[in-house]
Amino acid sequence: MIRARNLFLWLFALVLGVAAAIPQPSHAQDAELIGRFGDWDAYTRGAAGSRFCYMVSKPKEASLRSRRGEIFFLVWHRPDQKEFDVVQVDIGYPFKDGSEAEVRVGGDSWNLFTRDESAWTYKPADDKALVVALRKGSRMSVKGVSGRNNPTTDSYSLKGTSAAYSAIGKACGRS
Repeated sequence: MIRARNLFLWLFALVLGVAAAIPQPSHAQDAELIGRFGDWDAYTRGAAGSRFCYMVSKPKEASLRSRRGEIFFLVWHRPDQKEFDVVQVDIGYPFKDGSEAEVRVGGDSWNLFTRDESAWTYKPADDKALVVALRKGSRMSVKGVSGRNNPTTDSYSLKGTSAAYSAIGKACGRS
């Protein structure tokens, strides 16, 4: 089950990356902003049958920011796939092969597996626990190591996570 989920997440990240690189003739399929909640934004994409809802934030502080691409943390729902509370980190550089990312909220931490520039939890129970911590916490840090062996630490504000989470839940029929 874990391997199947990891494969799905890798394929999903690949599809998102390819979709982002292809020029779109119209903006009909672009993400629709649900709202801005503190330091988090909530979006929805797609229509009934393929709805994708997510909340996203960029770090308040990031090491080596000038040498990195897009850096963000998101939580997403895909109701048609029965996937809820999926946590994803995009770090802005290729992770070192075989390395893990560490997410810390308060005194709790989670290790995430990495592939290319993204990281995910190993199991759905970790996603759920991490989402609960996000909604209760005030700060989060994400640590990783690049393919060039450079360690990074990014700090996020968790202000607005509960409201953003409620908004994506409502948009994806999970309220």
